[in-house]
Amino acid sequence: MNSIMTEKKLSTRLRNLPVITAIPRKYRSVIRDKAIDRARTRIIVAGRDPRLFSQEDLEVVVREEEDKIKTSIKEKGLFAVLAFFGLNFFG
Repeated sequence: MNSIMTEKKLSTRLRNLPVITAIPRKYRSVIRDKAIDRARTRIIVAGRDPRLFSQEDLEVVVREEEDKIKTSIKEKGLFAVLAFFGLNFFG
């Protein structure tokens, strides 16, 4: 009975912890700059001229690149945690 109460208290405490969802301003600007570079490269590789794109179209392409970068960071973080605990799902 005591362990059940302890688990309930722990789960309640974990639920009440603040979730860090905001990326600090410094990192947001680095991600944005990298996304702009990738978007420019993506447009040029596609054989298009970035100057012919509207501001809205450029923003869409940059936003897609930002999302790709953030996803990549999250995946690398997950793999780092799994490696830290010695879990290997690929071998």
